[in-house]
Amino acid sequence: MPQITVEHSPGLDGVDWNAFALALHRVVVEVAAARLEACKTRVLRTEDEVVGDVAATGTGGPAIVHVTLALLPGRSDETKAELTEAVLELLHKHIEPTDGVSTVHVSAEVRDLDPSYRKYEE
Repeated sequence: MPQITVEHSPGLDGVDWNAFALALHRVVVEVAAARLEACKTRVLRTEDEVVGDVAATGTGGPAIVHVTLALLPGRSDETKAELTEAVLELLHKHIEPTDGVSTVHVSAEVRDLDPSYRKYEE
């Protein structure tokens, strides 16, 4: 915990996603009282996206980035909202204007992990 997933369009391949993830982990620790060593982020490049009636190809079209943060239950709705806003602000700092991308649709969500969540480390 937390389990973090970043999904992004091919047009955003130039973003330093490792730097974003490292900065995001610090934000999650500060806002949601998570342990730094427990933060895990996967960055996934998506394909075949459509925004409205336009394919998000990275060649003059839109791009999409969505961040999902899954936390153990117990944080207030206010804490989750504060974390979501902090993620959006951090994305704004890390995503620069990119040739071939007309618009970037950015979103984030903080949710509770299901009670069935389990983990182990080796």
